Amino acid sequence: MTTCAVRAVKRPSAARAVWRLGRPALVLLLAALAVGVPLWLVAVTSAKPQAEAVRPNLDLPRRWQPAGNYEDAVGQGEMLRGFLNSLLVVVPSVVLVLVLGAGAAWVFARRESRLVSAAYALCISGLLLPPAVITVVMELRQLGLAGTRPGMIAVYTGMYLSTSIFFMTGFIRAVPPELEEAARMDGAKPLRIFLRIVLPLLRPVIATATIMVTLYAWSDVFYAFFVLGGGERSTLPLNLYKVAGAQLYLNNWHLVFAYVVVMSLPMVAIFLVAQRSIVSGITSGAVK
Repeated sequence: MTTCAVRAVKRPSAARAVWRLGRPALVLLLAALAVGVPLWLVAVTSAKPQAEAVRPNLDLPRRWQPAGNYEDAVGQGEMLRGFLNSLLVVVPSVVLVLVLGAGAAWVFARRESRLVSAAYALCISGLLLPPAVITVVMELRQLGLAGTRPGMIAVYTGMYLSTSIFFMTGFIRAVPPELEEAARMDGAKPLRIFLRIVLPLLRPVIATATIMVTLYAWSDVFYAFFVLGGGERSTLPLNLYKVAGAQLYLNNWHLVFAYVVVMSLPMVAIFLVAQRSIVSGITSGAVK
């Protein structure tokens, strides 16, 4: 009886140990399947001829033609113009989000009052409440900004400013205020303190906000469709949406996936280079 009881006690502990060791491997396997399978489907389909890509699958191409597919996608999909339009919208949006977010975060982190707390809560409410598309479009039409790049820049700035303020405020609150007080005693003005002390300390969070806003805005098609509408100002994702529904691309999944690969390469490169900055900036702004 004693031996049986000992075995009964050991078995659950052994099972728990196996589960404890196998749980991370299971999570990694599920993540690899969730991310790897779609990436593999896009990659192999973009290298297939049209006859093999009518029904996309995970099989390797029997005849490889990636160069021709990518060349057709770039030329027929007007990717160069879309790339330029995306830059003209994304870059100003990122700059405005960083500048306005850093200035507002400095005020929220250093001043304490009910009005400031209410303003901070209102600013970060954008993290939970997405903008109403109909309201945004109607306001842009009244201001004469519908279908224009400034209107699209204003939308992206308003959408992602909450994220920037949230992370930067948490980071500044962890910075000792004595640094700013010492600069004030030396006669430094608020603008100089902000530029010489606050901004250099915000580099990890600024890098994180830059990458996150760029990734979101670069791949957005929903808001760009309602604000820009199309035409010569179409961004890369909006251009992909148009050409994918055109008669030329109706059954040409190899060209659609080739367009997706080329459009994603800049963001993939940025993410791989700066992934450490993303993790450190999120940790600094949210945990500290």
